[in-house]
Amino acid sequence: MAMTTMPDYHVEIDVQQKRPRGENACGDVFQSSIVREEGRTILVLSDGIGHGIKASVLATLTATMALKYTQLHTKPEIAARIIMETLPKSDEKESYATFTIIEIEDDGNVRIVNYDNPFVLLIRNGVTIQPKEYQLTIRGEENQGKVLHISEFLARKEDRLIFTSDGVEQSGLGNQRYPMGWGSERLEEFVTSQVKRIPNISATKLARKIINQAAMNDDFSVKDDVTCGVIYFRQPRNFMLITGPPFYKIKDFDFVERIKDFNGKKIICGGTTAEIIARELNLEVEIQHGNKDLDKLPPSAQMDGFEMVTEGILTLGKVEEILENYDSDTRPGDTPPEQVVKLLLQHDSIDIIVGTRINWAHQDPDQPLELELRKFVVKRITKILIHKFFKKVKIEYV
Repeated sequence: MAMTTMPDYHVEIDVQQKRPRGENACGDVFQSSIVREEGRTILVLSDGIGHGIKASVLATLTATMALKYTQLHTKPEIAARIIMETLPKSDEKESYATFTIIEIEDDGNVRIVNYDNPFVLLIRNGVTIQPKEYQLTIRGEENQGKVLHISEFLARKEDRLIFTSDGVEQSGLGNQRYPMGWGSERLEEFVTSQVKRIPNISATKLARKIINQAAMNDDFSVKDDVTCGVIYFRQPRNFMLITGPPFYKIKDFDFVERIKDFNGKKIICGGTTAEIIARELNLEVEIQHGNKDLDKLPPSAQMDGFEMVTEGILTLGKVEEILENYDSDTRPGDTPPEQVVKLLLQHDSIDIIVGTRINWAHQDPDQPLELELRKFVVKRITKILIHKFFKKVKIEYV
C-alpha cells in the first residue's frame, strides 16, 4: 500500500467576535474539537437567530450537537435532521440556528458542511476559488426545501479559509454607504486586498481586520453578532521553552547541545536552568532592569541566542492563567509572562523541555513539590495550547 506523505504545513486557526453593545451573550457560538487518534480537527460556527441570551442558547445547543455528531461520523443530513427536530420552532415553524462545520484531516483533506450561513471563502494564490460543491436535502417532511451545501478539497500550503456569521456581510445595512449591507463581494475584495498587501498576514490579524471593518461599517457599534474565523495553512514556526535543569548533572552537556541545535526561537523559564546553559555555552546572562511587573516577579534577563530568560514556576503559573482567560479582546502587555504568551501564540510547533533535577544541596524540602508543580503547570499550558489555540506541542522530560 502506498504511504501518504503528510503535508509540510501548519494549520493556524483563529476566531474573532464582537457582539452588539449592551448584550451579555454572543448569539454566535464557535466550538472545536481535536480527535487526535483520527487526526481530525473539527470546527463549528452556529448563529442563533436574533441576538442576546436566547440566540446564544440556541446556537450553543446547535454547535454542541453538530460537533458531537461530526465526531461520531454521523451522516450530515441525518445529523441536521436531528438538530432541526431538537430546536424549538417559531410560529413559522422555522428552526432557529444556522451552522457551518469544517473538518480538517491531518493529510490535508478539508470538508465543509454549511446550513444557511454565508459561504466559506477559499483564497488560493491571492484569488478566491470555488471548491466543487454538492447539496444534500435534509431528511424529514418538516424540513422540505432545506439543503446542506457540502464541499471537499485538498488544502495546499498558503491556502486560507474565511468563515463568518451573517453579521459580517450584513454590516452597514441601512446606512448611506451600504444600504443593502457590506455584502459577500465586498468582503471578498477586502480579504484578497489584505492578503495581497501582507502576504504572510496571520489568521488572528486577518480575522481582526475583517471584524474591525464590519464594526466600522456600523459606525463602530455592531447591530448584530459578528464572527469571523480564519484558517491559514502555512510554513510552521518552531519554538522551544526550556524550564528546569536536567535530572543528571552529567547530562548538562547533551541537554545544552539539544537546545543549541534547535532550529527556531527559544526561551528559558528558570534561573538555575539559564545558569547551566550560560556556563555550557560560555555566555553571559544580563538582567533587564525596569521591567518588574505588578506581581513582583523578578525581571527577565537577556542571553545571546534566546528571546528571553525569565524566572521559573511563578512565571509559568501566570502564563497558564493568561492563556486560560485569553479571548478576542485580550491584548498582552510587556510583563515577562505576557511576553512569553505572545511568543507561544506566534509559533505553531512548540517543544517544551522540562528538567527534573532536584537540588538536594539546598536541603529544600519544597523542591520535590516544586518539581510536581512545574510538571502540572506545563501539562495545563500544553492542554490549553493544543485545544484552544490548535498548536502542536511536545513535552520532553530530561
